[in-house]
Amino acid sequence: MFNLAHIHEAIAERVPDRDCLVFRDRRFDWAAVTDRSRRLADVLRAHGLGCRQERAELAGWESGQDHLALYLYNGNEYLEGMLGAYKARVAPLNVNYRYVEEELLYLFGDSCARALLYHARFAPTLARIRERLPEVRLWLQVSDDSGEPLLPGALDYEQALAEATPTPPSGLSPDDLYILYTGGTTGMPKGVLWRQEDVFRSALYTRPVSRVEEVLERAEVGGYVCLPTPPFMHGAAHWTALSIWAMGGSVIVQSRPERLDPDDIWSSVEREGVTLLNIVGDAFARPLVDQLDRKDYDLSSLRLLTSGGAILSAGTKAQLLERLPGVQIRDTLGSSESGAQGTQELRDPRSTTTGDFQLSPGNLVLQEDRSAPLVPGTGERGWLARVGRVPLGYLGDPEKTRATFPEIDGQRYAVPGDRALLLADGTLQLLGRESVTINTGGEKVFAEEVEHALKHHPEVYDAVVVGTPDERFGQCVTAIVQLRPAARTGEDELSAAAREHLAGYKIPRRFVFVASVARSPSGKADYRWARETAEAALTQG
Repeated sequence: MFNLAHIHEAIAERVPDRDCLVFRDRRFDWAAVTDRSRRLADVLRAHGLGCRQERAELAGWESGQDHLALYLYNGNEYLEGMLGAYKARVAPLNVNYRYVEEELLYLFGDSCARALLYHARFAPTLARIRERLPEVRLWLQVSDDSGEPLLPGALDYEQALAEATPTPPSGLSPDDLYILYTGGTTGMPKGVLWRQEDVFRSALYTRPVSRVEEVLERAEVGGYVCLPTPPFMHGAAHWTALSIWAMGGSVIVQSRPERLDPDDIWSSVEREGVTLLNIVGDAFARPLVDQLDRKDYDLSSLRLLTSGGAILSAGTKAQLLERLPGVQIRDTLGSSESGAQGTQELRDPRSTTTGDFQLSPGNLVLQEDRSAPLVPGTGERGWLARVGRVPLGYLGDPEKTRATFPEIDGQRYAVPGDRALLLADGTLQLLGRESVTINTGGEKVFAEEVEHALKHHPEVYDAVVVGTPDERFGQCVTAIVQLRPAARTGEDELSAAAREHLAGYKIPRRFVFVASVARSPSGKADYRWARETAEAALTQG
């Protein structure tokens, strides 16, 4: 049975003494994580939480389970929270810890959260909106260094676990939900509903297997010691952690997860003998590269660096490979709505490219009208899609479910909105998300394509591209650029650099230079911020 809790329990029986989860000075073997997650499940069940209606009776956008919102920084409690919820047949969901009160109210309401697991430092924010959350029946507070007292009626997480009974889970089903809320950088966040078996096969364990026993035999051998550096509230991070667990590996959490601290990350790799490091694009890679130029570390254990969720540009890949000889880079393509869709694997810094991938099984490019698969080598733009094991839908939203997960010739597809070309040799060239496409003078320009081009310039540290209002062309391609310290590069030089890679109509006609490009904690571009920043700067200018 491909249920995430069942698989973790079965692996724990075979390797109980192996390190499972390490955070600061706390080391938890597989037996300990099993015990703690069972206790959390007991707490949830004691408060009446669980599965209320089986999957077969529900539409794709409906949930028959209670939901636990995880409002946490990275730490053992986050992954315990996910696993413990699964064991109680409760569906956990991710909360962006940067959200302000109105955004939190939207998310808790949209997700129908019945329980919250949160760090104490967020207690004052929750206290201000608590009266507007009458449906939440369980408040679990994780102690931290903030010194914030327990909210009235809340339970201390560690005390609650200590008083609970570690009862083995029962009634688990492959149909139990996995929920992932989208980032909301281009619109309101939506909860993607997956069957656990489908997300396991599409995103977490992409090797073809027919029996759980095959997974267990592989896990018994062991393997990776992994450090996912992004926040676990981002799918790429906890997908990596859950994938490593499915292979019987160990997950390491950096000591200072509240922000990106390159020294902390490289020190953790050195101390724990990390073999796999997971990052999100240039926003994580460039500070890590800079830190390697400042300080030496023993990184001899590191074998694989994976990235997903944002652009990892060719130049940055080359810099990583030059500083980490013997390490392989795996640039991955995927989304909350599709799972893993493609990879690019590199060892040679001379062969790096941006946005080129080999499609994973079950993935394809649909024609413009979505009527059929695109023929490779035609030069047509199409829609990146997945067929087969795809999400059930968006929580509470039948209209958007039908739009993103259409049925074509009797098969359901996931079409999240990414545009792509399929070359004659089968290589996929990712163009970008349709929702951030710029229409200038009737021509479509993909924001990410322009961002790729700008990042070829060595003095560009980061860049985000948006469309701003233009009287003549409707929209104008506008670049918000963060240069490296002491850089003297101007607009003309950046335009010339971009022209080496792009047609003339795609070249930014306006530039806004900023001290720092704002991104989400997961490293993804915040296009709403970028658009507001660009329009404000252009109005003032």
